[in-house]
Amino acid sequence: MSDLDNLKKDLRSFQRPGKAKILQRFFKTGKGEYGEGDIFLGLMTDETRSVAKKYPSLALGYISKLLASKVHEERVAVVMILTSRFRKADLAGKKEIYDFYFKNITGINNWDLVDSSAPEIVGGFLFLSGGPREILYELAKSDDLWQKRIAMIATFYFIKEGDYKDALKIAEILVTDKEDLIQKAVGWMLREIGNRNQEIEEKFLKRFYKTMPRTMLRYAIEKFPEAKRQGYLTGV
Repeated sequence: MSDLDNLKKDLRSFQRPGKAKILQRFFKTGKGEYGEGDIFLGLMTDETRSVAKKYPSLALGYISKLLASKVHEERVAVVMILTSRFRKADLAGKKEIYDFYFKNITGINNWDLVDSSAPEIVGGFLFLSGGPREILYELAKSDDLWQKRIAMIATFYFIKEGDYKDALKIAEILVTDKEDLIQKAVGWMLREIGNRNQEIEEKFLKRFYKTMPRTMLRYAIEKFPEAKRQGYLTGV
């Protein structure tokens, strides 16, 4: 059997129908929901990771096929492989993975897939290569939920490096977005900025806290002292 077939077989060795039903509800796979059509095997994250670790050199052609799969854990496994490979690659290798990621971006279509890959593969490559970051602004202005989340979450790499400029600009683009998962992503990144420099976060909040969605605001101020947090929530 090929590595592709073996990886699929290994994932299915952990299959749990009962857990799969729970995950399908949790990841909103019903009609009209953000994860519509996703199929779950019912694996724990550590189980998926243990399978991914067995195939560190899985051919990109196979990874592309699995990123097009409806089976969620198959996509998760190959995103884990790509992210691990990215960490170990030189800059040329990182660029190959970055380019591949964008060619297969439609397979990065749930929040766990975005959050586990965008900071490193997208943000990491843009930061380390020193190249232009316009792609993030194109993604942020997309109508696609996952591309917008990729744009915001990719900036986590910059934030951890003390570089907040693009995160704040993208947060401003998305500050009135109606999608719950975008509101949470923006709030989360603002909070991460605040964890490192609360003055910068508050400068942004003072411009937008009265008009941004409450979910976004709550995420952004989650770590604030209670009195300050209540001040933002009540508009004082």
